[in-house]
Amino acid sequence: GKKLGYTFNNRNLHNVSLGQGQEVVAEQALDLAAKEGHWVILQNIHLVAKWLSSLEKKLEQHSEGSHQDFRVFISAEPAPSPDSHIIPQGILENSIKITSEAPTGMHANLHKALDNFSQDTLELCSQEQEFRSILFALCYFHAVVAERRKFGPQGWNRPYPFSSGDLTISVNVLHNYLQASSKVPYDDLRYLVGEIMYGGHITDDWDRRLCRTYLEEFIKPEMLEGELCLAPGFPLPGNMDYNGYHQYIDDALPPESPHLYGLHPNAEIGFLTQSSEKLLRTVLELQPRDSSAGEGGVVTREDTVKALLEEMLEKLTEEFNMAELMARVEERSPYTVVAFQECERMNVLTAEMKRSLTELELGLKGELTMTSDMENLQNSLFLDVVPESWVRRSYPSTASLGTWFADLLARINELEAWTRDFSLPSTLWLGGFFNPQSILTAIMQTTARKNKWPLDKMTLQCDVTKKSREDFASAPREGAYVHGLFMEGARWDAQTGIITDARLKELTPAMPVMFIKAIPDDKQDTRSMYPCPLYKTRQRGPTYVWTFNLKTKENPSKWVLAGVALLLQI
Repeated sequence: GKKLGYTFNNRNLHNVSLGQGQEVVAEQALDLAAKEGHWVILQNIHLVAKWLSSLEKKLEQHSEGSHQDFRVFISAEPAPSPDSHIIPQGILENSIKITSEAPTGMHANLHKALDNFSQDTLELCSQEQEFRSILFALCYFHAVVAERRKFGPQGWNRPYPFSSGDLTISVNVLHNYLQASSKVPYDDLRYLVGEIMYGGHITDDWDRRLCRTYLEEFIKPEMLEGELCLAPGFPLPGNMDYNGYHQYIDDALPPESPHLYGLHPNAEIGFLTQSSEKLLRTVLELQPRDSSAGEGGVVTREDTVKALLEEMLEKLTEEFNMAELMARVEERSPYTVVAFQECERMNVLTAEMKRSLTELELGLKGELTMTSDMENLQNSLFLDVVPESWVRRSYPSTASLGTWFADLLARINELEAWTRDFSLPSTLWLGGFFNPQSILTAIMQTTARKNKWPLDKMTLQCDVTKKSREDFASAPREGAYVHGLFMEGARWDAQTGIITDARLKELTPAMPVMFIKAIPDDKQDTRSMYPCPLYKTRQRGPTYVWTFNLKTKENPSKWVLAGVALLLQI
């Protein structure tokens, strides 16, 4: 209050937390404060959307004739999207607005995490060294999980609302456990923090593994022996006072880089590139959409769209004749069933493409009235974006329209080659399937039938070869060779046959051909293996396909923290 030029005591400050019928109390407080010159704090106004118009009228009513010291302070959570902005314009226009933005970078995040505590907090526990060391490690953990979001899907598959409350409750739990036990219960602490306090927010299994791995690296017995580094070049500090910890962060924390999060420097290149592409896409969408001819005979928007749709209609092939294909197959093996499913899905997509393109062509000629769907399709073609009606019938992809269409034609060629005689291709383009899980399941089904093994007790083994697609002339007797996979976060060393650090600026190096075969669960070798998730696109999350065990000489936790994954598209 003094900073603003006012002083107050509890008798002339009214603090109302809205929700649960507190609107009447708030109105009474406003009436009294306007008359007596008090201050009113209204918290959580986002919880009373219907009452905000009444609040606007009440504030307008008190804007004249009220006491000169009367002030109103309003707080609300940030809206999740522009559609959720509910605070009336009148309130916003007549107020001084203050926003609290989250800190950026590890330096600011670590200081802010430590700001939740004080010297008194550090002196709470009888096991002083253990409590202070683990508290600092938890602060670093909190800063890492909060700031890792900026790396997009390579950071977290999904964004989570981690808050300072998660950290303070975790430290309370730490205090209670250390007071009750002479030994540090590392396993219990990791479980409570990773699976409940922070894990309670997490909905993705791979993100849960990441959270658990951070805690396994940060909270372990070595931390009390001075042998633990929270990041390269940043050892866990010893027993210090509160100001000493803040000073240690300023003095010892290395400059901001992906290394502080366990990520490779390529992760920063990737997320900055995606941010730039998003910005440029937005600028492109803001272009004027006037279809009239420009000066000097510049090609118009309409001409561009006409040329593109004519080219697409010309290149799209006939749909697959499902009746004829089925008649040619005597026995339906799991592989032929997959081929039929893929052809049917391709037919649905190409039929919609032909229908919508033909309709738009007639609309541009003036033979049909332009509808909103046709205008949306025209805009998508001009902006090089895959149209919405095609996306709904398609496979996940982050590509622009031109790249997506070239990819579609390649998929059709692969299907045509496969359905000529239905013999399994020498190597399968795994990324060319609408549903890659189906062909992987078919590999297990085929082996299970041949060897009379129970399907629910089988798994897939992945052996990475040293060869490329051109080196294979025929399919293997069991299983399948697959190509077209990429690795993000690291690279595969074909000579040594293990995962190794990525080269700088090689964001998604291609994998050699992989040999996939089905084996019984109990024959699986999990020693020195990194369980690597396979995704359809760089968006990860819901595009998850399978998990392949890949050989590693280093601790698998390194690749977990680096967000290493296999991708079918880049």
